[in-house]
Amino acid sequence: MSRSEIVICTYRVRRGREVEFERLLARHWPTLRTLDLVTDRPPQHFRGAEEDGAPVFVEIFGWSSAEAAGLAHEHPEVMAIWEPMDKLTESRAGRPNMEFPHVQPIQVL
Repeated sequence: MSRSEIVICTYRVRRGREVEFERLLARHWPTLRTLDLVTDRPPQHFRGAEEDGAPVFVEIFGWSSAEAAGLAHEHPEVMAIWEPMDKLTESRAGRPNMEFPHVQPIQVL
């Protein structure tokens, strides 16, 4: 059985830009899947709000391998989604606009 890397991505979205962000997020995993960079298991998405009311989106998915995240940065189709997503986010607690991912991957069997 191969191991995948589960990632939790948290995005603090600029107020009023939620619909644009959701459209990009809807394209994110299918694009990664087409490039065989993620597992077959569809992502989980959650929407909430920070304490100050700023919208937050959470995406949980599995990279197909430990190298997949690095390979994703080499694909123009992925960057065509990530760059606009970055522009629609804002800083979270002193962190850069778009941390990808916010937490370390979790090794699973």
